[in-house]
Amino acid sequence: MTKSRCVVAGSGHYLPARVLTNDELSRTIDTSDAWIRQRTGIAERRIAAEGETTSDMAVIAAERALAAAGLKATDIDIVVVATSTPDNTFPAAAVSVQAKLGITAGAAYDLQAVCSGFVFALANTDAMLKAGQGQRALVIGSETFSRILDWTDRSTCVLFGDGAGAVVMECLDAGDNPQDRGILSAHLRSDGRYRDKLYVDGGPSSTGTVGHLRMEGREVFKHAVARIEDVIEAAFDATGMTADDLDWFVPHQANIRIIDATAKRFGIPDHKVIKTVDKQGNTSAASIPMALSEAAADGRIKQGQVLLLEAMGGGFTWGSVIMRW
Repeated sequence: MTKSRCVVAGSGHYLPARVLTNDELSRTIDTSDAWIRQRTGIAERRIAAEGETTSDMAVIAAERALAAAGLKATDIDIVVVATSTPDNTFPAAAVSVQAKLGITAGAAYDLQAVCSGFVFALANTDAMLKAGQGQRALVIGSETFSRILDWTDRSTCVLFGDGAGAVVMECLDAGDNPQDRGILSAHLRSDGRYRDKLYVDGGPSSTGTVGHLRMEGREVFKHAVARIEDVIEAAFDATGMTADDLDWFVPHQANIRIIDATAKRFGIPDHKVIKTVDKQGNTSAASIPMALSEAAADGRIKQGQVLLLEAMGGGFTWGSVIMRW
């Protein structure tokens, strides 16, 4: 069978019950709702409950994606979890997800590219399925960033939240895919010279501790805009598309100013931009799949529409995907 493209067959997401508002944060650190909203666009974020892990959230998102696709867990050949906050140093969170879903065959592994993780995972999974490693995969972004924050550092702790999003990818042959759905282009980049701009100050082989997230906010903002432009231009060049061909722009939900600046740079009107940052904060690798799931569930994203995804994260890593839903 000649495989054509790997399409999204279903999506799902999960948000922890605990809501942490800006006003609540202002009672413990020197900040305010107005200060946070003006600089980030964030009003609140979700925080995982005590004992609630990255794999726990990933399983719920995966189950919802499977239900949306009309599939069973045993139909899945590959499980990929994009995360920077796994349950354990090893085994991979994906192995725990695989076991909790009752999958006993195929492969499961984590992919770590911080906030770009889901974009990297989509591209990698697309390549694996096209290479014949399986027919269907769960691609999940799940994060418990609240566990690596310094809650006395207002420059970082106000930005991040917890959550999980998942998609089911299925490889179809040309005859089953008349709309040419699936991933049309993927562009991935990394540059380790900038690792100290956004990193965690701990790890098994360095400090033997988990550590806390550290960030040079102004530097990250400056680099983010330029690097996101790079991979969006590459995506348009590869597909021959322009902003006019897009139905939806689904960016990583890091900061409203970065989202708006990127959309303006490419002439993408605001009504075509999916935004969740105000209610969820920056959920790293979970932000794009959660935004996709939310917009698909409420009917905004429809089959056959063209989507542009982009993200940038620590490393630096950055990437883009153009896909037909």
